[in-house]
Amino acid sequence: MSDSAEIGVSDLKLREPLIFERGAPARQAFSLPECDVPQQPLAKLLPEALLRKDIEGFPEVSEVEVVRHFTRISQWNFGVDYGFYPLGSCTMKYNPKLNEEAASISGFSKAHPYQPQHLSQGLLQLMHELESDLCEISGMDRASLQPAAGAHGELTGLMLIQAYHRARGENRGKVILPDSSHGTNPASSSLCGYQAVEVTSGHNGCVEPEKVAEIMDENVAAMMLTNPNTLGLFEERILDIARIVHEKGGLLYCDGANLNALMGIARPGDMGFDVIQFNLHKTFSTPHGGGGPGAGPVGIKEELSPFLPVPVVIKEGEDYTLSYDLPQSIGKVRSFYGNIGVMIKAYAYIRSMGPEGLKEASEAALINANYIMTRLQGRYHKPYDKYCMHEFVLTDKLQNKHGVQTLDIAKRLMDYGYHPPTIYFPIIVKGAMMIEPTETETREDLDLFIEAMLRIADEAENDPEIVKSAPHKTLVSRLDEARAARKPNLRWRPSG
Repeated sequence: MSDSAEIGVSDLKLREPLIFERGAPARQAFSLPECDVPQQPLAKLLPEALLRKDIEGFPEVSEVEVVRHFTRISQWNFGVDYGFYPLGSCTMKYNPKLNEEAASISGFSKAHPYQPQHLSQGLLQLMHELESDLCEISGMDRASLQPAAGAHGELTGLMLIQAYHRARGENRGKVILPDSSHGTNPASSSLCGYQAVEVTSGHNGCVEPEKVAEIMDENVAAMMLTNPNTLGLFEERILDIARIVHEKGGLLYCDGANLNALMGIARPGDMGFDVIQFNLHKTFSTPHGGGGPGAGPVGIKEELSPFLPVPVVIKEGEDYTLSYDLPQSIGKVRSFYGNIGVMIKAYAYIRSMGPEGLKEASEAALINANYIMTRLQGRYHKPYDKYCMHEFVLTDKLQNKHGVQTLDIAKRLMDYGYHPPTIYFPIIVKGAMMIEPTETETREDLDLFIEAMLRIADEAENDPEIVKSAPHKTLVSRLDEARAARKPNLRWRPSG
């Protein structure tokens, strides 16, 4: 037993055991009145195959043990409500709680997808107007709200592109992807049966039209491009790229993961993009992470509208209705009509912010990212000597001289109370650290993060072992991450 001087609230939190290690036989968290009807063993009422066997070592705990256990472990989790979450390429930004309240309005939250359309006019109107808002923001003509996430939106967009070409009697088999693309891009392409063809980035981190022209031919269905790209750089020659792709009959797909940098400033549709997916859970006010729910609506130019997933929301006179009248539709891509709760939050965010508010959000995101990048310049290696958009990439090149690598820096940040940024992505940058501050962080919070990064840079030079052995203040230190991912231990077994 530790002496009393070592025991405190934080110490108790750190020592919280597994729920299986708590409790005692016959301890329980509930009490029920005596049953007033005859009782029979379950074995007499149900087939043996349907009866669950007793679970060896199943915890028997009191109510206070349950409450304290889950309250304590909830405090170990890190989220954007707890602190700065600079996860590059994923826009983990704080979102107004008011939009959660809007999605919880009983008329929305208790609506059933099978209820008659005349009882769903409010929801249908919201969906119709959200589609219109997303098209206005992106420069597209139509949108489907069905896809459940960004990657699902990518897949849907490529299915629309495939249907478009096949309707023209073409069976194109390739998709061009930059070497800096998100991993979902080649995955979505493969799911549609396309061969992914890589185009390498230029020395400035952007795609060069000349390289696209070398590999663009009549067998290319589309080129997928993130703008700004995953290095946080704007593809300045996007109009030339669009022209090259279109001249060969291909379409240009925009991965909308980084739309938080463009709202109210520039529209992908005006850059020559034909398709885009919107990550509502990154850009438009839905807490992101934990497996969902998300939403990935896909916006398109008019020539692809005959192939939209059904049903689509249309307005007839003063009424809104779901229409299935699209003979060339690719069909449903999601049960019912999509993740309605996420749509409501996005709608509330867009309408409350307005055009100027959305523009201000993007401008603040750009300023915050460039502020951090400039303050850290010289202490960390910056692979591209350019201003960034809403995120930027540094590397461990300077720290490597002292044996400190990107993973060490990320682990040490945890000791300073920060969630690490995205590391080792994009893979074209060795030892990458990808930082995205978002628009909602204050100057004071940015300065504290910068101070932590500068201290780690000092430690790497003067005391590298403290960085290489980090983290020191977390529940566990260095795990075998590869083994944990490939062989997770998901079932507890009692010892002995």
